Amino acid sequence: MEKRFSQWKQQCLNKLDLSKKGSVDQPIGHVVSLLNACEQYFTTSSCSGRIILIDGAPDSTDVQKQDCVWLFVSHHKCQPDDLMSGLSGASGDAVLKFEPFILHVQCRRLDHAQLLHSVAVNSGFRNSGLSVSKTGKIITAVRSTHGLEVPLSQSGKPLVGQEYICFLTQVANQKMEENLRRIHRFYQNLLSALPTDTLQKPQIPDLPIPQEDPPSPPHRLETEKGREGEKEEEKKKTSVYMPRRRREQHYQSDCCDGSMTEQEDCVDLLT
Repeated sequence: MEKRFSQWKQQCLNKLDLSKKGSVDQPIGHVVSLLNACEQYFTTSSCSGRIILIDGAPDSTDVQKQDCVWLFVSHHKCQPDDLMSGLSGASGDAVLKFEPFILHVQCRRLDHAQLLHSVAVNSGFRNSGLSVSKTGKIITAVRSTHGLEVPLSQSGKPLVGQEYICFLTQVANQKMEENLRRIHRFYQNLLSALPTDTLQKPQIPDLPIPQEDPPSPPHRLETEKGREGEKEEEKKKTSVYMPRRRREQHYQSDCCDGSMTEQEDCVDLLT
């Protein structure tokens, strides 16, 4: 099995990336490099998290179909104008989605997979899972559920106005910021958990990590409190469609890097 794992790793890292993007997302390049530098692991697919606006056929109930049109996609925060511009090109049922970070990692042994799963859960990715295929491949899926899915048009006709688009942009950007914080925690916890003698520390890109807002100056406190009260009232009046937990979709969704094309029957050990 040790020899087979080494062969699998070499084949996976040498093959062409067949995903739509064709490369690892920049916000998680250091995470992927760290795992691939460790002899116990290698990554098979990944996505750093994204805000997407997709347009499905009017008579379709499945927005995950491969023939849907991507009206807008970003792996960073976006602006309301980005979504408004994308929505103007919709001819079917457009849906805004925020999809959080997801990473599939093949592990050499079960104890390696359990370690990685524990690091993921402790870093905030509490929907992470562990499975073993019929061929003996041990896969840890690092994932979470703080997603977003909201229909914005029907048969090309917008269902919401610009004010609601602005609200959704704020919600999606907040989720992206939390997503980046979890990725940062995962990387730091991974560095602490992995044995240093089994890896070469990769170059870490200079990535901005979302920080908590600094304290407001005294003369702004009363104004900010008033604005926060108005925002809370607005949130109470507005409803947002939240995502369903479909564990299977995480394995079938279009990851940005190295989508998993091999469909094997797996036995889930941890969820």
